[in-house]
Amino acid sequence: MQSVKLLFAIFQNFHPFFTNIVYNKIVLFYFLIQYGAHCLYKKEEELLICVQNLTKIYGNNTAVNNISFEIEEGKVYGFLGPNGAGKSTTMNMITGCLAATQGRVSVDGLDHFDDAKKAKALIGYLPEQPPLYFDLTPLEYLMFVGEAKGLRGEALAGQVKEVMEETQITDVSGRLIKNLSKGYKQRVGIAQAMLGNPKYIILDEPTVGLDPLQIIEIRKLIRSLAKERTVILSSHILAEVQEVCDELIVIIGGKIAAKGTIEDIKKNLSGPSTLTVAAKSEPGVDKSLFAGIDGIDTVQCSTQKGERQNETHFHITVADGADIREAVFKRFCEKGFVLLEMTAYVPSLEDIFIRLTESQTEGAGQEQEIEISLSPAAREAAILLTANEESQEPLKEEKADDEADEALGGDKE
Repeated sequence: MQSVKLLFAIFQNFHPFFTNIVYNKIVLFYFLIQYGAHCLYKKEEELLICVQNLTKIYGNNTAVNNISFEIEEGKVYGFLGPNGAGKSTTMNMITGCLAATQGRVSVDGLDHFDDAKKAKALIGYLPEQPPLYFDLTPLEYLMFVGEAKGLRGEALAGQVKEVMEETQITDVSGRLIKNLSKGYKQRVGIAQAMLGNPKYIILDEPTVGLDPLQIIEIRKLIRSLAKERTVILSSHILAEVQEVCDELIVIIGGKIAAKGTIEDIKKNLSGPSTLTVAAKSEPGVDKSLFAGIDGIDTVQCSTQKGERQNETHFHITVADGADIREAVFKRFCEKGFVLLEMTAYVPSLEDIFIRLTESQTEGAGQEQEIEISLSPAAREAAILLTANEESQEPLKEEKADDEADEALGGDKE
């Protein structure tokens, strides 16, 4: 705005007939440009959670270490990591339940610091331990939570009825929560997160402690929630995230080790695949057999002994994305050699996760020297205690000798 005023002053000096009407038009044009830029910025941030350089430190322990990512609308995101990786801490900071040591979290462009109330209204949260009141019924509890979220009258009753139907707890709405099974308690917890029609549902370990049938039911519920909302869940169970998630954020040691779709993570982090080939041992069946086949990195050959002593095995490392099985089969057919077995191995998500975990925690189990600082009084007491123990040793040995002599004397008698 100051630049507009400066331009107006310059033009007014050179053009005496420059009027306020023209000035007002320039000002209007300036504000239109600013508003357009603001709308464009809002459009870029619209309908997403943006996490920037998020860090949480407890004393000397860094639970979350400078992580950044974005959550887009209409997907199911999975926070995958071992226990203690920082998943729950990250979720607590995203929901505004825990203050970050540094970094920024915005929800649909609303900052947790500047617009905390509005930002939190967009999120429904289920912690690992559902915040339930066991002496209430699900209906009473959901009415209470709805009122706490600002719902009243018909809007409150309508939403409570809707979430009970969606989570399939209507049949148990009159029973005390303490008498419900673990699965139904988890459903009540998810129902309270849905009240207020939040755009984002965040679930921390939603299937922990459930039996296989309950896990299947909760997964179906999560998939149904994702039809109209964005869902973020944390888990250390690979099968779970593969079953329900569109994208993964792998957190290990408080840092993001990988993120993207499951297919992208497999493609980018799986490393080379391998092909094991078993053939009948005969002249010409050696490494040269695979010469000229595209996609082969290395070939290792070994001759089997014992029951399979007439077999030659090849361990082939294959370049990323290459499928050489057909080419290998054709080569054996052309040469007239007997192909006994061919097994392809592509690293699974579990293999990738284990490798990432081991690389992040490498050296963590090494012993460290711990220096203990004692006060002068404590040091003196320790010295006296040690000296007392040492002085007692001769007495113990003398007593043992006496007992032995008595035993021998008794035998003589």
